[in-house]
Amino acid sequence: MKRKIHRSKKSLPKSQTAKRREATSTKLDRCVADAILGIDTLWGGDVMNPSGMGRFLADCWFSDEPLPRAYTHPAAARLRETGGVSAKQPDHDTIHQYLDSVDIPGAIKTIAGEATRIGGMRGKYLEGLSLSLKVMWNLIQEILGKGAPVPYSECVLASIGISPEPSQPDEKRRRLKELLKSSGFDVSQNLMTAVDAWRAARLAPSRSAKMIADAFIAQLDALTVKNMLPYMPARLRTVPRSNIEFLLIENARFSGSMNYIGRARTSNNRSLYDATYEMNASLQISIPEFIHQVSHEVVPGHVTTYAYIQDLYIHGKVGFEATVQTMNTLSASLFEGIANNAILIAYGVKEVEELPSVDLQIGVLLSTLQDDGKNQSSYLTWQEKLPQKEVADTIRRDFLLSEERADKLSGAWGRHPLLGRMCLPAYRAGTELIAQARRKFDPEKILPLIYSCNGLMDLSILREIVK
Repeated sequence: MKRKIHRSKKSLPKSQTAKRREATSTKLDRCVADAILGIDTLWGGDVMNPSGMGRFLADCWFSDEPLPRAYTHPAAARLRETGGVSAKQPDHDTIHQYLDSVDIPGAIKTIAGEATRIGGMRGKYLEGLSLSLKVMWNLIQEILGKGAPVPYSECVLASIGISPEPSQPDEKRRRLKELLKSSGFDVSQNLMTAVDAWRAARLAPSRSAKMIADAFIAQLDALTVKNMLPYMPARLRTVPRSNIEFLLIENARFSGSMNYIGRARTSNNRSLYDATYEMNASLQISIPEFIHQVSHEVVPGHVTTYAYIQDLYIHGKVGFEATVQTMNTLSASLFEGIANNAILIAYGVKEVEELPSVDLQIGVLLSTLQDDGKNQSSYLTWQEKLPQKEVADTIRRDFLLSEERADKLSGAWGRHPLLGRMCLPAYRAGTELIAQARRKFDPEKILPLIYSCNGLMDLSILREIVK
């Protein structure tokens, strides 16, 4: 029996409606690229830099599309080199030259208009994205002295979808105290002292971080296969969830940075879903906290989330906006929530007390307390307008942070005009909403939803579903 041969047919002329749709989509994609990379560039970020030392707001560019004018303009390289508007002495001539050529407000306006026209879930996603970008643009104008100070409440609403509020650490502290006492630590005098002693007895050797991380990734991936994959679409089950290289960096400004690359390809042009994780060589962290960090950054946390979104884009299930994710958005807050709940997702449980060991429960409580402390640093700095030392002392005492973490979160991060007002509240808000959603819905419904299998998800869209 002869095999039927499928021969290519001559393409039929496109209808006027199809041409208009294609042109509109191309225009929207171009505006998304210009708006996000334009704002990223103005803040000194470089999405094509493989290191977190060079990146800032834009998290990825894996579409294989040509980079937009917002990135390739001659002035953009100078802004990336000098730190943009957040530099100690911004290069105003270069900033003005750049803004004369790249229409960022116009791009944001187009995104907002297309959000209304498109409607549905994608329209809501684009609406949230345009709001976040508008606030980040207004913050740039504030720094340049061309606009009024942006209210703190507007920044937080654009980032997490609800008004600012202080963290409530009491229940986590109570549970932590019980667990430490059951492990033989004296908590009668000072809980911070007991936590320091617990950490000191379980420190991870930073120089062996890669070796330890590889072992934990294998363990967490096996748990993910068992407890998460059965609820995911069949096609995604074969997507590499943890193709990551761990790197140690000396004198990094961060404790760790996951850099999703997504540009490596096989010889037949298939994506390898690649990422790196840069870890501060001087970071002091306990083994249980490190397990939580690996689940947060890798599997089934950030690397898994980004790999799934890349695959969904490759198969035409989500739009171009999926390929250029950015911090300080409603989707970024959702991703942080997934990542902080990743250890529970991997083990197939809904509550910290269901994890299989006391040490792991302590590690997760300490990790999430730190993220509660990030929100508190933001709130005390920008809502209550407290001085840095008072903020640092408060978050160290109440959220059990190390001195190094308390200093960075109250200083370099907390008082940063953008990160302090938009980024720091994201972790707590995302964590709490994802936990709430997982308690309310069965895994077969909620897991595909939060990993964007039904369309790009963000915190406000999920909040409407959970209500």
